[in-house]
Amino acid sequence: MTANDRTKSTGSTDRTGSTSSAGTPGRPLTGRRPLAIVAAAAALAATALTATPAQARPAHASPPTALYTPPANPDAGRQILDLVRHRKLADAAGVLAMTATPQAVWYGGGTPDEVRASVRQTVVDAARHHALPVLALYDIPGRDCSQYSAGGAADTPQYEAWIDAVRAGIGSLPATVVLEPDSLALLPSDCGQDDARGSRTAERYTEIHYAVDALEPLAGTKVYLDAGHSGWHSVNDIVPRLLAGGVGDATGFFLNVSNYRSDSELAWYGKLISSCLSYVSAGGAAADCPNQWWAVNDAQAWLDAHVHAAPSAMKHFVTDTSRNGQGPWTPPSGVYSDPQDWCNPPGRGTGARPTLDTGDPLADAELWVKIPGESDGQCTRGTPGPNDPERGYQDPPAGKWFPQQALELVHNADPRLVP
Repeated sequence: MTANDRTKSTGSTDRTGSTSSAGTPGRPLTGRRPLAIVAAAAALAATALTATPAQARPAHASPPTALYTPPANPDAGRQILDLVRHRKLADAAGVLAMTATPQAVWYGGGTPDEVRASVRQTVVDAARHHALPVLALYDIPGRDCSQYSAGGAADTPQYEAWIDAVRAGIGSLPATVVLEPDSLALLPSDCGQDDARGSRTAERYTEIHYAVDALEPLAGTKVYLDAGHSGWHSVNDIVPRLLAGGVGDATGFFLNVSNYRSDSELAWYGKLISSCLSYVSAGGAAADCPNQWWAVNDAQAWLDAHVHAAPSAMKHFVTDTSRNGQGPWTPPSGVYSDPQDWCNPPGRGTGARPTLDTGDPLADAELWVKIPGESDGQCTRGTPGPNDPERGYQDPPAGKWFPQQALELVHNADPRLVP
């Protein structure tokens, strides 16, 4: 999935999964609800192990108002069954509720024919349930600076063929596209992968803009570009990157994929980016815009004086709230040379439930893009490893199910996942 698990203060990222620390002990329920929870947990676990998208039916004519829930990671189902067997029914119910929450479907490889067929299966199944699928596309060449979630297409022509296949898979059915997490916030020039002429960074912008031009014109598709998060790039830095990537032709941008910043912080950051994009489109300079580190009153006064577009005329954003219920992790001072606060940080919890009704005229959705319970990678925090020193054991590879973290996310969820 995505490298955005990092705070990017170190210039690195993790795209595919997240994990947490060693799980807390399960809390068996008393005799009031066990049978109901056992039945529900077992049913979800069985579904997670066997589910495939349903056969096609005609899509509804009206736009979907609910978000799509894909089949769960099969290892989540196995964890639920194991918790039930050990009578840890509250934990089983929590993991069940987490996996049954609408989440993104990630695409990060495969041949064009494979990705076309898989995307088609997803959008058809979502349309059958009158739900909006969120597609996280993650195949950009040089993905994750060739680190934890290395991979992606071999070159620009291969990537363009892959995007063409995604377009064919979506067709005219509704879809929200989260386009290439970390692709703009983590450019080749940021991680020493570029040449003296900046050729690879220029190619990155070309690839992203190609995807925008291919997907945004589809009848039911909205495309959002990577803007990192509020603890990484300043508004003044990320706005030129968005523009170079083609945000002018996209619906907007996304924030916080696989990261942990708080909702209020992200909403303010998103407003500042949208406002700066509007200001630049009217002839202003991104360097003049207020950023997230300005005093709020000063920044708002600047916006009032310089940005006069209606929200409907500005670029909108979506936010990943999948694991930010407890906000970001603050590493212990002076302990680690590279604390990797983006990488399986301890004590985190799931955040606000996915919704298309945010109450913010610039925010189109709160989404669970990163799949809660999947590892961010094998974090060593500047130590020789291989153990994660915050946990005392080795984390799973990026994107693999991390049972201990799954329980942490359930136990620390805000709002709670189960009563």
